[in-house]
Amino acid sequence: MLLAMGWSNERIAAALRVTLPTLRKHYFSELRYRAVARDRLDATLLMKAFQGVDKGRLGPFLKLVERNDLMNFGQTSRPVAAAPVEAETKPAKPAKLGKKEEALLAAHQPNTGSPMGELMARRQQGLNS
Repeated sequence: MLLAMGWSNERIAAALRVTLPTLRKHYFSELRYRAVARDRLDATLLMKAFQGVDKGRLGPFLKLVERNDLMNFGQTSRPVAAAPVEAETKPAKPAKLGKKEEALLAAHQPNTGSPMGELMARRQQGLNS
């Protein structure tokens, strides 16, 4: 466990109250697996959390799975969501108009579905040209 937590040999020897040569002599086989100790601990924790899923404890298991997924991609925390690039290229939305502004705008745009509206539209086009 101490190897999995990244403790140095000196620190482990002090915690066990043995000298460094004694640690190396009696725990040589465990010290050889320093590189995989963390993986063994993670595997044990993941298995215990998975057993808890049957008892309705899904949270710890999902947390370990998420940490494992982040580790696979070399991350220590979730990436911060960046602003979408498309937001810069999209045109700005027109400002919403109130009822009075909409009525005023509609009054200046003739209804081309009626003969009077068509006449007014032709007249406006003639003035704008």
